[in-house]
Amino acid sequence: MSKLNSHDLASETVVSEIVGTVVAVQANFYQVRLDQDIILENSSKTHYLLCTRRTRLKKIGQKVMVGDRVIIEEPDYQDGRGAIAQVFPRKTELSRPPVANAEQILLVFALENPPLDPWQLSRFLVKAESTSLSLCLCFNKLDLITDTQRQQWQERLEKWGYKPLFISIMTDQGLEALTDCLRGKITILAGPSGVGKSSLINTLIPEVEQRVGKVSGKLNKGRHTTRHVELFELPGGGLLADTPGFNQPDLDCDPQELALYFPEAKAQLNQGNCQFNDCLHRGEPNCVINNDWERYEHYLMFLEEAINRQETLQKMGDEETNLKLKIKASGQEYYEPKLETKKYRRRSRREKHQTLQGLYDHQSLDDFEHDNDQEL
Repeated sequence: MSKLNSHDLASETVVSEIVGTVVAVQANFYQVRLDQDIILENSSKTHYLLCTRRTRLKKIGQKVMVGDRVIIEEPDYQDGRGAIAQVFPRKTELSRPPVANAEQILLVFALENPPLDPWQLSRFLVKAESTSLSLCLCFNKLDLITDTQRQQWQERLEKWGYKPLFISIMTDQGLEALTDCLRGKITILAGPSGVGKSSLINTLIPEVEQRVGKVSGKLNKGRHTTRHVELFELPGGGLLADTPGFNQPDLDCDPQELALYFPEAKAQLNQGNCQFNDCLHRGEPNCVINNDWERYEHYLMFLEEAINRQETLQKMGDEETNLKLKIKASGQEYYEPKLETKKYRRRSRREKHQTLQGLYDHQSLDDFEHDNDQEL
């Protein structure tokens, strides 16, 4: 990686642009990791700037997300400040978590403490598949199960269409293979609370020192310790995005596309076509997807949920015709009922004038004089 002296930057910025990657967003400030290390006058190095967003970007509605590649203007390297002047086009974009230019998802689950729930795992897998990003499935706490149990889970997941990694943060088992999987990529770390995501980051990147929460004894679930999205630089190259943990991701996919997010069903679809274009694979005539695979029950449950969600959104769309969108000063959007024109609103003078004008346009001069004579 090339290095620059701060007193040479005036001439350097004329030749090349100052480019970096947004690694954290809090309020209206953006932490940017520069592509080039900067040598300060005291011989120390800096490669981060705390930046604001140019007003012109706000005016055109250009948001800045974690993972964005940006151009920095007016850098102050001594105070570590700058301004984001331009955002490069994004290769990928996720809304939840809000990350740009991610290349793969690292889905982490625990084999024990909390115990592995196949339904919850299947739900996370479907959500991950719906992003179209590459997926790396990883099971932590290998030290808490036997070799036989590991083999059973491996064979079971291979039938699902996955080749998972098994690791133990306590014994460092499998960490080398995981590091190879993450090298040189922007990876989103996801999974339920309490499976060891923060501990994994502390192991891969010791200087980060993420807060670690204990698993709840009563609920047997993890407590949330990550509160916002942030990119961490991996020693071997690449960036890792830690996201807030959650135990049940939303399935916001189209019912027609759900089967594509199950590798077992997708493999069957690749062998042929169903008789009906809108087939939902629930036993329709000449459907190419059979029901003799383990997660077929999961598919039917998620399909019902997706259909119910779609119907709810359609009903909300109908109701919104009677609502009016309002935006608060903070930018928060909300809806309020529209007022009934005749009951609550006075007609404007312009509307009254237009109504009278239309009335006169449809009357002849004789009709108008006749109406006046009657009034007199």
